[in-house]
Amino acid sequence: MAQRIASFLDGAQKTLDIAIYDLRLEQSPGTTLLNSFSAAVKRGVAVRLMFNQDHAQVIPVPPPPEIDWAFVDRLRAAGVQVKPVPGVPDLMHHKYVVRDGASVLTGSTNWTNDSWNREENVTFTVESGEVAAGFAANFEGLWEKPVVALSGRASLPWTALPDGTRVRPYFCPGRSLKLVHAMSRSLASAEKRIRVCSPVITSGPILGTLAELSDHAKVDIAGVYDATQMDEVQRQWSTQGGAAWKIAAFHTVTAAGRFGAKRSTPYAVGTVHDFMHAKVLVADEYVYVGSFNLSHSGESNAENVIQIESQTVADLCASYIDQVAARYGAAPVAATP
Repeated sequence: MAQRIASFLDGAQKTLDIAIYDLRLEQSPGTTLLNSFSAAVKRGVAVRLMFNQDHAQVIPVPPPPEIDWAFVDRLRAAGVQVKPVPGVPDLMHHKYVVRDGASVLTGSTNWTNDSWNREENVTFTVESGEVAAGFAANFEGLWEKPVVALSGRASLPWTALPDGTRVRPYFCPGRSLKLVHAMSRSLASAEKRIRVCSPVITSGPILGTLAELSDHAKVDIAGVYDATQMDEVQRQWSTQGGAAWKIAAFHTVTAAGRFGAKRSTPYAVGTVHDFMHAKVLVADEYVYVGSFNLSHSGESNAENVIQIESQTVADLCASYIDQVAARYGAAPVAATP
């Protein structure tokens, strides 16, 4: 992963704007990225990095970031402009890089050794000036006024890529309701398959739609989640009278579909982070992928998601989800006759 990201950084000629939730790199991966950043600055690239600033609140889902301030100081010394974004009360949870206003690298991965070595994550690139402009505007707004609540107020249109693939960015919290309802509509309209890959599944519209579809049993539903984090969520729900339906809905979905559940290491300071961390939703030929957990709390965070309309991309993502789900206990996909 370090080499993949470094390769993307190394292609910059003018600008690099990076928004990342968690930044904690040690040894070889840290050196690889530091070298790429230093080289970019030396060839005249303007490099800006913002990240979620640590705070003392208890955040069981997702686990709080642990910024390596010594690494940040090394980046600053190399000429990188850095800006922490206060993650209070909600998180700066973005994970993206905008290169030269023309390309975007994004997905679910944080920049940590554990994220690159022990977690399931997805990254992808989009080569499009229109899409990059949307991400650049989101970055610029947070850079000028680092307030999570201001992220994502602009509505962005569909963009057609040269190969015909259509993509549409969403940014939260400004467009969070539009995002979750777009996801729910795609799920409700699915005729063949739904694949869910998220550490937690707690967004009311999404969970309710999945439960209804599971009752009807007309669509092939499968996926994977992080069992340790969902156990924590259900303990929280059990103390909230109005959340009982979510427990029932979650059990309906996971019992009716073929779901894998990763038993990750419970979060504590200094423990290994080995969560099932990928965030992908597939409904027939539509894909939603980015930093957004399918969670209620995620609707309040600064998040980024790209909706993709492509049978080819959907097939690739569905295959990935099936592989991860099978790794953690889901029944294998039936062979096609």
